[in-house]
Amino acid sequence: MSRPGSFAIVLRLAVAACLGWIFYGCAPATESPSPCTPPGSASVAPSGQPGQLDIFHKPLATGIYTADPSAHVFDGKLYIYTSHDLDTNRPDDQLGGQYDMEDYHVLSLTDMHSPAVDLGEILNVKDVPWAVQQMWAPDAAFKNGTYYLYFPAKDDQGIFRIGVATSSSPAGPFVAEKEPIPGSFSIDPAVFVDDDGQAYMYFGGLWGGQLEKWQSGSYDALGAVPASPQKAIGPRVARLSDDMLSFDGPVGEVTILDGEGQPVVEGDFNHHFFEGPWVHKHKGTYYLSYSVGEAQYMAYATSDDPLGPFTFRGYVLPPVQGWTTHGSIVEFQGEWYLFYHDASLSHIDHKRCAKVAPLTYNADGTIQLITP
Repeated sequence: MSRPGSFAIVLRLAVAACLGWIFYGCAPATESPSPCTPPGSASVAPSGQPGQLDIFHKPLATGIYTADPSAHVFDGKLYIYTSHDLDTNRPDDQLGGQYDMEDYHVLSLTDMHSPAVDLGEILNVKDVPWAVQQMWAPDAAFKNGTYYLYFPAKDDQGIFRIGVATSSSPAGPFVAEKEPIPGSFSIDPAVFVDDDGQAYMYFGGLWGGQLEKWQSGSYDALGAVPASPQKAIGPRVARLSDDMLSFDGPVGEVTILDGEGQPVVEGDFNHHFFEGPWVHKHKGTYYLSYSVGEAQYMAYATSDDPLGPFTFRGYVLPPVQGWTTHGSIVEFQGEWYLFYHDASLSHIDHKRCAKVAPLTYNADGTIQLITP
C-alpha cells in the first residue's frame, strides 16, 4: 500500500487526470451516501440493447471512494467487498499513511448491465476490539452457513494483524472476533475455498504492509527487503481451520517462478510479488494474481497446486491511474470479470474507485491483457 514518492508518479497522475477529464468528465466523489450510479449511466451496454448500462471501466460507486474490490458470488448475486478511502489528506509517509481507511462497504450487482448498489458499512475499526487503524484491503468467504470477512489492521503496537468477522448475511453487518487470527501478520488477506471444501488464506504486502519484517518468523522492526539478486519475498499462504477462524498448520511462503523455472529474484520489478494476492481456479488450474509494485502491473502466475510453486504467465492489467493496483477475478453468470481500482474519480492517488472489466482466457489458459 505504500509507495515511493517521485516526480514521475506525480507527472503520470497529472497526465492521467487531464485525460480523465477530457474523455470521461468525472466529477470528484463526495462522502454522501450513494446511489452508486456510474458516470455514463445513460449509455447502452456493448450488446446494444436499450435500457442496459455499460458499467465496464467506470466507477461502481461515486458517493464514496472505494478500493481493493473483492468480488464473490453468493446466492446468485455478486457482492463486492471494498475498503473505503476517506476524503482526507494525510501526508505521504512512505508507509501508506496517506491511505486513511477505517471501515468496509459492500456493493451488490444482480447482473452486469445494471448499476451497483451500495449496501452500506459492514464493519468499522471502532467495532474491532484489537484494531487501532488502517483497515486496508479485505476479503470474504462463505462456509458452514456463515459469511466471513477477513481484514488487516494495525494493533496498538503499530503491527499489522489479520482479523475475521462473521455474519449470517453476505450484506452484513459483520461482528469481529475479539482477537486477530493467531499467527497472522501483514496485509491483503485473500481466501480461496477449493472444490474439496479446504480453505486457504493468501496474504502479504511489502513496505507499508510489513511483510519483509517477518522473514525470521517473528516481527523485526529493522527487517528489510533482500538485496538483489537474492530470491524475492513471496506471498504467504496458510490452510484455514474448518471453522474458518484460525490457521490449520504453519504459514508457508508461495514461490513464484520465472519463465525459466527459477525463483523470481529481488530487483526483478516486472515479475516479483509486492502485494495484493488473489487466487482463483479456472479449468483445474490455480491462478495467482498480484501487484508487482514499482512497475505497477497486475501480474499472474499459475500452478496445479494451491500451495504452489506458481509460474509467471503474464499480466492481467497494465498500470492504472494512481500508484496502487489491487483486484479480484470472479466468474458470474457464465462470464469472467476482473474487479480493480484506480484514481480516476478523484485524480488523487489515495482516493480511489472500484471498477469492473470483462476478462478473457485464451485457448491455452493465458489471460488476455485488459485495457483499462
